[in-house]
Amino acid sequence: MEKKKWILTVVLALIVAMLPLTFRILESHQVQRLYTGELTDMILGKLGGWASSNHDLSTDKALASKFIAPNLTACHPSYGRPDLLVHCCPPGFESPVPFVDFQFPDPQSPKRVRRPVQLVDENYIAKYNKALSIMKSLPYDDPRSFARQANLHCLFCTGAYDQQNSNTPLSIHRTWLFFPWHRMMIYFHERIIGSLIGDDTFAFPVWTWDIPEGMVMPDIYANMNLSFFHKVRDFSHFPPRVADLNYFEETNLSPQEQLDTNLAFMYNQMVSGAKKTELFMGCTYKANEGYCNSPGTVESAPHNTLHTWVGSNLEPGREDMGKFYSAARDPIFYAHHSNIDRLWEVWREIHKHELDIKDPDWLNSFFFFYDENLKLVKIKVRDVLDISKLGYSYEEVDRPWLNKRPTPSVPPKVARQILKSKENENQFRLSSDFGPHGRALDASLTVKVNRSKNHLTKREKGEEEVIVVHGIEVKGDAYAKFDVYVNMVDQTIISPKSREFAGTFAHIPGGGEMMKRKIDLKLGVSELLEDLEAMEDESIWVTLLPRTASCSSVTIEGVQIKYIK
Repeated sequence: MEKKKWILTVVLALIVAMLPLTFRILESHQVQRLYTGELTDMILGKLGGWASSNHDLSTDKALASKFIAPNLTACHPSYGRPDLLVHCCPPGFESPVPFVDFQFPDPQSPKRVRRPVQLVDENYIAKYNKALSIMKSLPYDDPRSFARQANLHCLFCTGAYDQQNSNTPLSIHRTWLFFPWHRMMIYFHERIIGSLIGDDTFAFPVWTWDIPEGMVMPDIYANMNLSFFHKVRDFSHFPPRVADLNYFEETNLSPQEQLDTNLAFMYNQMVSGAKKTELFMGCTYKANEGYCNSPGTVESAPHNTLHTWVGSNLEPGREDMGKFYSAARDPIFYAHHSNIDRLWEVWREIHKHELDIKDPDWLNSFFFFYDENLKLVKIKVRDVLDISKLGYSYEEVDRPWLNKRPTPSVPPKVARQILKSKENENQFRLSSDFGPHGRALDASLTVKVNRSKNHLTKREKGEEEVIVVHGIEVKGDAYAKFDVYVNMVDQTIISPKSREFAGTFAHIPGGGEMMKRKIDLKLGVSELLEDLEAMEDESIWVTLLPRTASCSSVTIEGVQIKYIK
């Protein structure tokens, strides 16, 4: 008891000593407590617990909070590539800046409707071109300038900021913060663009690369006379080249074949492979628990694949779009991520919002962005979950990929006989555990993976069967990609149009030491196994098919099957 009184006395003395500074901050119109506000609440709550005879359970709950947030005064150079140290920190970051809490726009204000870029008219193009020109002309010390806006992606995606109350770097990629953070960035960027031309209805164009009408690079981004043109791109991928949503190298597919492959690929990434929250959203990322490093389906591809497809083949990392530190320097980044944002809404709609994350640590994670009025705004994940409250919507487009459920390339019974014959000939690796040092993926690798003895019971309970390629380590700085197939017989005839296709690993290196940690690739396969007539089988054959030469520098610790509720 005496010890508690002594601690309380010391802490109260510190609080009294801090009062003059507190009053100076309030007098300077700093309307919010910066960075340590949540921590202060926890400390004061704990003091209340010490001072009372009853233990306050709500205090323990506060102390257990593990939301993610940046420390804006702890910014440092980061690595855009292993050989490239980049400086993304804004001017004067060492000094705290006043901020305000996010407020939803007036519900009576005009709605911003984001339309497919191929449908916008000349008047819209002229307005957007003017606004972008103005933004590019703003000085770097103006946070609305295009350079500062582009560097936001560098800051939050390469580990330039530390987390609050920690020296742990923060990065939003390959985690469940991928979708909400990019929504925040696009939201504020869009409003700044509109304000520069006095148009409160301005909405971003959407590169709808998931539908046939949008599967080429939009013309406005290939027009050298417009501000949307960017010279650091792969010019061989300009119109009329059809985008490859599963890009790894140049192919000889006809435009129609590429289109059909893209639609089947979208079905896998949005439907059959994304039936559970973690599979689509990415892994759980909380403060003081380390970096989780496991992306969702769409983030891996088409997000990463299209970033790489657009980036220049003349740059070491396929910059600008092909690297996190430089991607937002290309104006097409914003049309690309508008479609990523749209697809998040589509996925939520498909599942009737039943798979939305309820975890308070996700909901309460927050970031800071400057708005169109040069105010620094603190915005939480929970603030961006209803786009109608954010004042924008998407023009409805068809979703032809919803009806592109693939079929097996070989009849399942025939495939099973061939696979068993190959197993008897020792053509496959029977152990799916490659040991602590892993196995290099320098060639196609097929392993036999045992399933749970009660997998049918798990399926009846609604659990998703998931292939986990775990302990993936990527050495070097080259784009690395491999595909995963189940019960594959002939790799010369398969593609994402084949039901055997389970998913892909598409890796953009970069982001500092934390993003070099080993990765787990999780692929939902319940529907796939049903279509391959393998639901009652005790084991399946999983093939890892390297698609880039850089896979020789990729090692894998093993392949296993897990179940997600």
